[in-house]
Amino acid sequence: MIGYRVFDGLFFWRVSVSEALQYLTVDTGDSPEVAVIWLHGLGADCHDFEGLVPQLNLGGKAVRFILPNAPMRPVTINGGMPMRAWYDILEMTLERKVDMANIEESAEQIEQIIEDLAAQGISSDNVIMAGFSQGGVIAYQVALRGNYKLAGVMALSTYLADASALPEAATHSNGAAPFLIHHGNQDNVVSPILGGRANEQLQARGFTTQYQVYDMPHAVCPEQVQDIAAWLTQRFAS
Repeated sequence: MIGYRVFDGLFFWRVSVSEALQYLTVDTGDSPEVAVIWLHGLGADCHDFEGLVPQLNLGGKAVRFILPNAPMRPVTINGGMPMRAWYDILEMTLERKVDMANIEESAEQIEQIIEDLAAQGISSDNVIMAGFSQGGVIAYQVALRGNYKLAGVMALSTYLADASALPEAATHSNGAAPFLIHHGNQDNVVSPILGGRANEQLQARGFTTQYQVYDMPHAVCPEQVQDIAAWLTQRFAS
């Protein structure tokens, strides 16, 4: 891995390049012992949520935010145009077809970042997986089908790609992890039905969820940012 570190008077920014994924690192203080891996949506990049980090105002808590770039790949619903995408989307129906092989590959790449963090002294049980839209699908995949115990999951305007493969919380390493699920009631990209369905499906398997709907489209709103900050503060205080 190679990289560089820049201090702007408040936060540290580090750009790192691993063999699998490029990612931006933002430290909110010296020597963080906790981290958030936050995955962007289709066609965005690692800078998509960079500006939200200072807005979270986590009370001086040193947190390492990892903001990866998805690979470039052709996306079927966009006419095969190459763009940053965690996986290919084949259709936009409620029962949308996706490329599960891509999802599994992306989840493995994120697990490599979790291993990178462990080498930096931040164990997986101090890592929160977060993702917006496509990124949330990968966050779910890492938490529910991956190999690492996490501190929690933040699923924003997203859905479960394969609910039939959901494990039972009682027998899963992340069975006690809290899931924060947010969705916009005006979302015309990922229907609110899908966010609510994911919440119900997780609860049915015994997972602990906190579900909130906001008056917004496929986006993030100021009220939501405040709620995210409160949730992260609570998670990292325990």
